[in-house]
Parts: sequence; structure tokens; C-alpha cells
Amino acid sequence: MTLWSPFKQDTTYMAPSTASFMINFRVADLDALLAALREEGCNVVGDPQVSEQGKFGWVLDPEGNKIELWEPPAGQ
Repeated sequence: MTLWSPFKQDTTYMAPSTASFMINFRVADLDALLAALREEGCNVVGDPQVSEQGKFGWVLDPEGNKIELWEPPAGQ
């Protein structure tokens, strides 16, 4: 599945990245992945968020681009 979701030009959702885009990856176990990324020394941003759309977490790539990690709700 590919989605394109534009944000308002003045959004702060990409922060702390200065990029005007963010890539989102669907993951099977967000908590385990974030723990593994932290162990490897990756820059995990903030705390995971839970909503009716699932769980979300963020990490910065080596160039400072924010990457969103999404675990959909059970059954999806």
C-alpha cells in the first residue's frame, strides 16, 4: 500500500527534522523495534503514541530525516 498525505506548509509534525517529508513504515511490533533501535544507538524521537489508528513511533535517520513507524491496530 502506498499513501501520500500532504501536511500544511507550516506544520511542526516533521520536527525535529527540517525536511518537508517523512517516510512511514508499517511494523509488526513497535515496542520491540523501538527497543532494538535504542540498543543500536539510533535517535528515537519522543514517546510512542497510541490512537484508534494504531501505535506510532519516530526515529531520525543518519541525515536527520524523521521516519514514522506505524503498528496498525490488531486485525488490520
